[in-house]
Amino acid sequence: MPDNFDHTSARADHRCDILIAGAGFAGALTALILNSRGFSVCLVEKGHHPRFAIGESSTPIADLLLRELSTRYDLPWLYPFSRYGSWQEAHPDVVCGIKRGFSYFKHYPGKEFTTDAAHSQELLVAASADDRMSDTNWLRSDFDAFLVDKVKEAGIVYLDRTDIVSAQRKEDWTFKATRHGDTISINCSFFIDSTGTANLLNNQLSIDSYSTAETNSYALFSHFDDVPRWTDQLKDAGIPTHDFPYDPDHSALHQVLDEGWIWMLRFNDRRTSVGFALDGRKAPPGDVSPEEQWKQLLAKYPSIGKLLGGIGLSSVPGKLIRTGRLQRHLHCSSGPGWAALPHTAGFVDPLFSTGIAHSLTGIRRLVGILEEHFGSHAELKRELGSYSHAISTELAWIDNFVAGCYATMPYFELFQAWSMVYFAYTIMSEQRLLAGEPEAYYLGIDRDNELRRPHRALLKLFGVGENEFLSDRYVNAPPPAPDAIRRFVELVRESIAPYNTAGLMDPALRNMYRHTAAIM
Repeated sequence: MPDNFDHTSARADHRCDILIAGAGFAGALTALILNSRGFSVCLVEKGHHPRFAIGESSTPIADLLLRELSTRYDLPWLYPFSRYGSWQEAHPDVVCGIKRGFSYFKHYPGKEFTTDAAHSQELLVAASADDRMSDTNWLRSDFDAFLVDKVKEAGIVYLDRTDIVSAQRKEDWTFKATRHGDTISINCSFFIDSTGTANLLNNQLSIDSYSTAETNSYALFSHFDDVPRWTDQLKDAGIPTHDFPYDPDHSALHQVLDEGWIWMLRFNDRRTSVGFALDGRKAPPGDVSPEEQWKQLLAKYPSIGKLLGGIGLSSVPGKLIRTGRLQRHLHCSSGPGWAALPHTAGFVDPLFSTGIAHSLTGIRRLVGILEEHFGSHAELKRELGSYSHAISTELAWIDNFVAGCYATMPYFELFQAWSMVYFAYTIMSEQRLLAGEPEAYYLGIDRDNELRRPHRALLKLFGVGENEFLSDRYVNAPPPAPDAIRRFVELVRESIAPYNTAGLMDPALRNMYRHTAAIM
């Protein structure tokens, strides 16, 4: 800890190797890792903890990365958070929920949910063999606050309620910030933006961002108390659940609509994170309030209205929140003396829970660069350029994949097939991580393989030509012909075959996959 640091004084000036802005889980974890490697770190936070953050769910890749970071950087307390069972044993006071896998149920406007013995309107993809080994739904307010406590325990300089107001760089950085009404100065050699928005880099470093993307979605969400169980509603409607591979209420539960989807992430206490992610082209919010739009959506989908119609808001945040367009992307993710973690560099959509694993991939990559090249300007510049290129490539892949999901949501057979591309990528990546061969890119998306074929086929399916965007065509495109759908499904099946160790798309399994993740 710097000698001039005074916990009781807002006027203290600070000198550190690395300044990190933003004390969410990614920023706090990065501070702890860098501190473990001997860097002096200052972590600043504009707000304070505990603070509301949207519910988020982990994945097997995220769990593997947590374990790797825990072991490599001597953070043994982090390891139990990689599985539900060990989390409950070590930290039952930090609220989370069971996430056995990904669950999808297709709804149609004006109709009650129904399906058949082949589960044609359902898709359940297990990511773990049992509850103890399962992934988790993170109550971010609890988990983030826990990590900040660990930051304080480690003696890392932590300044909350601190607003950075200027940044200047010669050989090193000088940041001016306001805290408790006073101005403080922070001097550092390197700056990491983990704020989760583009605002700080836009305002202080003139790093532009853009929203041009294939995906065009926004969210309407909150946390609610005592949400009824979807499985109970299915049973009340006489819809069989006996052959489900797990309880879908203990998963990342998705209700798939024509114009978007609903997430439901249940926690161990009374709370559930519930939100609509809606296609901005198909379902623009118009002039109605968030409350009125919520009512309209519940009325449009009867089974959803029955499930969510009587639920009450949790005290935090205590209101419905409607975002603007979710998609954003910095023009670059690093520069001389600075870098942005992935969630600051850009965001696409919460579909398929890519956020935590992508952030952890970025943390591992950036910390490795700083460990190896912190004292070498030329090599650090080169590696940071590769870091920025990787994040842009990853965000573009996620964008193309999620845009394909929105295009196929009205046609559930297409959606089921297209989602298998993601699951095939995750299986490959998990296997490599377990073999001690970490991917250079998130999900190994830099590899040239057969899984690129389905994207080209999807564009062709919706009549998208060269140099055209899928998003410009699918909204007004006619429904794909049944024969074209069958050909697409078969092409996906062929494309994933070399990597398909989980029986994906096996008709005998009837969209019920009991364990797709690698054994961990």
